[in-house]
Amino acid sequence: MKKLLTYLRPYRKECILGPLFKLLEALFELFVPLVMTDIIDIGLAAGDRSYIWSRCGVLVLLAVVGLASAITAQLFAARASTGFSAILRSRLFAHVQSLSYTELDSLGASTIITRMTSDVNQVQNGVNMALRLLLRSPFVVFGAMVMAFTIDVPAALVFAGVIPVLLAVVFAIILATVPMHRQVQAGLDQVTSATRENLTGVRVLRAFRKEQEEIQEFSRRNEALNRLQIRVGRISNLLNPVTYVILNLAVVILLQKGAVRVESGALTQGQVVALYNYMSQILVELIKMANLIITITKAVACGNRIQGVLQTESSQHSGAHQPGRQGRVEFCQVSMAYHGAAAEAISQVSFVAEPGQTIGIIGGTGSGKTTLANLIPRFYDTTQGQVRIDGQDVKSLDIQALRSSIAVVPQKAALFRGTIRSNLQWGNPQATEEEMTSALAIAQALDIVENKAGGLDAAVEQGGANFSGGQRQRLTIARALVRRPKILILDDSASALDYATDAKLRMAIAGLPNPPTTFIVSQRAASVRQADLILVLEDGHVVGQGKHQELMETCQVYREIYYSQFPKEAAANGKIR
Repeated sequence: MKKLLTYLRPYRKECILGPLFKLLEALFELFVPLVMTDIIDIGLAAGDRSYIWSRCGVLVLLAVVGLASAITAQLFAARASTGFSAILRSRLFAHVQSLSYTELDSLGASTIITRMTSDVNQVQNGVNMALRLLLRSPFVVFGAMVMAFTIDVPAALVFAGVIPVLLAVVFAIILATVPMHRQVQAGLDQVTSATRENLTGVRVLRAFRKEQEEIQEFSRRNEALNRLQIRVGRISNLLNPVTYVILNLAVVILLQKGAVRVESGALTQGQVVALYNYMSQILVELIKMANLIITITKAVACGNRIQGVLQTESSQHSGAHQPGRQGRVEFCQVSMAYHGAAAEAISQVSFVAEPGQTIGIIGGTGSGKTTLANLIPRFYDTTQGQVRIDGQDVKSLDIQALRSSIAVVPQKAALFRGTIRSNLQWGNPQATEEEMTSALAIAQALDIVENKAGGLDAAVEQGGANFSGGQRQRLTIARALVRRPKILILDDSASALDYATDAKLRMAIAGLPNPPTTFIVSQRAASVRQADLILVLEDGHVVGQGKHQELMETCQVYREIYYSQFPKEAAANGKIR
């Protein structure tokens, strides 16, 4: 948490002036009981109305100046805390963007979202309250005790006895609730994760009629969080009644002692009232301080969670070399295992893709097709072997330059809120309208733009919700082609396209003047049939590589995939009865 406070440096002035104005407000507040003493002992005793009114004027002046000080302090505290949270949220977001897929998989999306929203808000509230009350409340508590000693030492001994007891109660409750607040935030992570999973997979849930099971699972997590919050609340709520009981007992003792000393003439009635007022101020400030410490405790717990993310270092480090311009890709005995996995996702993969060639990658579900494709732009790092582009190990290349030369169309088509034009400009911000139109034509998506009101400026809703699955896929392919990459990776990105559109797309890419080295990841044999080289994966191993006809003769796995998708050819060749 301490390291996070460095983000307050741009607000040094606010961090100093905010507490100072709060101390000024507290100082004026400590003078109020003394003025009340004068009103009672001098004004009321002598029946001097002019004196009473003059003292009342002083009270009003103290109130106005105190209010102005409080508003000014709040302004500085709010400016510092909101600015601090804005910087922290920006740094956290930037750091998350710098992490590799390995760290993002380990942290989890729901955890990162909670850190960036709920946790940052808790830290912001903690900083705000600390700037306002961290100095003010102790100042008032000990200031009231000092003022009480200036009035009457024997009566003030009650203050000296009650304050340590109150502090012991406050800190005992805080120490008991600190670990519970951490558990509450962890429970909130679980609820957020369950909510995200259900919203993301709502169609799957309904297709398999799992709504009731998921509702029960969510209720279980929610009830666990609810029980924990109630338990924390019960302990925290002991604070107010216990402190009120202790302070009211102290007030009783104070009034009893004060009455005896007034009777003996050692104290005046106004001084007893002042002592009572100081005791009331201590009561109010201790309650504020207790709530402040609880807020700070939550903020520290959340801050440590945020700091944990910020201290997570990427397992990938950018190299210094620039990638070549040819697009030759070579896998040399490459193996890769995911973090925490018991077995390798791909093992001992070797092949060469010459510039401009089309490489088909086919295999069953979970065979490692996407894993292999993700190693080329270095989304993950190999555990053994090397991936080379134009003869250079990708680990030696500048990551930004490497990925700028590669275009990836992922399995799940992702469009962003805005327009078709703004989405295409993700591939190339300087792309002209002619370049966008050309990319759309190659991606077989030109009809989408022509049929939309506004053309390239047609609106795109979040996630591309106003487009069909096939339209989203074609637009994401166009976005990749606008970049004019040297290497193009189509990761099962034509699964929603019909065979004719898929064939036209592949022919248009192959017909480019300087075609990119294209990797087509697919479960469709028709999509990779015309590839210059086909890799057949099974359980992470390459069980066959070559052209279509060669694999039909030598690779049993490829034949099974092909004939399962073309039963007529299988029947004609006597492969099925």
